[in-house]
Amino acid sequence: MIQKVSKLIAVATATILVGAGGALADPGHARGNSQPLPRPTQVLTQKLDSESLSIVTGRGKFDFSVEIADEPQERQIGLMNREKMDPRSGMLFQFERRDVVTMWMKNTLIPLDMIFITQDGKVATVAERTTPHSLDVISSKVPVRYVLELNGGMAAFIGIKPGDDIEHRFFK
Repeated sequence: MIQKVSKLIAVATATILVGAGGALADPGHARGNSQPLPRPTQVLTQKLDSESLSIVTGRGKFDFSVEIADEPQERQIGLMNREKMDPRSGMLFQFERRDVVTMWMKNTLIPLDMIFITQDGKVATVAERTTPHSLDVISSKVPVRYVLELNGGMAAFIGIKPGDDIEHRFFK
């Protein structure tokens, strides 16, 4: 209980400091940019509890440790202002209901791959190497319930395609 209250206080404080903008992101430099990206004046991050997740593609089964963003404040902050992310890490966003999901990269420092996942754990669509700090809307295009964010380039590296399986407790 104390850990949950502490987590909520940290998230609420970060939300107040960041403002209502909220973006889902990670650290790095935009592809093809010779200039470094602007740095936020204050770096705010949250670290959520991690769980195991596996992705089964035509190239095999790949294991990751993912943070779970299943509350509105956690989804709003997501991976904002993270300066780096371990190659086998990510964040899994769980939404209350199945719908077309839209994301953006405001306050995101690294390129991300966004894997949009159906309620039964199938990959619906993939947005590869999203651009840090971009305000462009990234859409699932079809109704989904989950979004998995990995380091940019990971989807291509492991060969993620629509129809591939995601194994996690959410999909049992």
